[in-house]
Amino acid sequence: MPDATMPSMSAKPHRHDHSHSAADPGVEVKPVNLALQGGGAHGAFTWGVLDRLLEEERVALDGISATSAGAMNAVVTAYGFAEGGRDGARRALANFWRRVSHASQNSPLQPTPFDKWMGNTSLEFSPAYLAFDLISRLMSPYQFNPANYNPLRRVLADVVDFDRLRSHCCPIKLFLSATNVRTGRIKLFANDEISIDAVMASACLPFMFQAVEIDGEAYWDGGYMGNPAIFPLIYNCDSADVVIVHINPITRQELPKSAGEILNRISEISFNSSLMREMRAVDFVTSLIDGGAVKGKALKRMRLHAISAHEQMSGFSVASKLNADWEFLIQLRDIGRATTEAWLAANHARLGVDSTIDIKAEYL
Repeated sequence: MPDATMPSMSAKPHRHDHSHSAADPGVEVKPVNLALQGGGAHGAFTWGVLDRLLEEERVALDGISATSAGAMNAVVTAYGFAEGGRDGARRALANFWRRVSHASQNSPLQPTPFDKWMGNTSLEFSPAYLAFDLISRLMSPYQFNPANYNPLRRVLADVVDFDRLRSHCCPIKLFLSATNVRTGRIKLFANDEISIDAVMASACLPFMFQAVEIDGEAYWDGGYMGNPAIFPLIYNCDSADVVIVHINPITRQELPKSAGEILNRISEISFNSSLMREMRAVDFVTSLIDGGAVKGKALKRMRLHAISAHEQMSGFSVASKLNADWEFLIQLRDIGRATTEAWLAANHARLGVDSTIDIKAEYL
């Protein structure tokens, strides 16, 4: 059954008057840009973040840069917003994640009944997961998945009309990151280039799926080169506020020891490296501006913020990123909503004024 706290869901949101989405007179609306990371099923945390931000009349979305699961959240949000404003975006997100859960029911990658009874969100004891983990290390997706089947393609096709998304004057600027397999460079898909292939390219993990080919170029997951990319928000958006929604922990206190933990930590470090490089560049430019070395508006001073629940999210194993059980997705969504609620209470007044994170302490 649909969750009682969400607006009712339909296959696709219907267009209607957006006037209900406007803030009440006298309410100061602060535009922000969002940077959404990838993380498989953990992207339901970002669903919760978006759901709460869309509910907040004092915040408006200018642009979204996103990768992998973040890219899926981004296009669903933008399409829903174009069709039905804030409520339309919330409905579209709920519809998307419900359909992801429905699609997963046909997959052998399921929590065992014992795990569900014990509240274990990991798939580490699932025979199907263990078999898949072994096969993916010994064979390529060109061998074990020659048809390149990906159930998320059908889910996206059912939720988002990409032709209409491109044809709208979408009020949210989109930038989806993918990695060019041959050149190793980042590829950004902006609003007029976004297609279902672009989203699948941004989310193409090379150990699970064949590279996605677009206009003769092959692409893998964007997390390798931009998880997510910050620079398109700097150059193409009006707002100077960027809110990074973290899924992958920057630091972990416990030393990884199992094979799965080691591979997961390597992946986290790799996927966070591009973001950390951009943070160094932003910090350097900020120091130049604040020190008076840059005159006028030659460089843009950015204000950075972060929404994260590192302690809670780091408690979920890497195997849980493939767990699309509805109860787990709702748990992640609720963590995202609660984290954003606390973040808004603590930081909304500083939006448009100053950064709410210490870049050196967090990223350098």
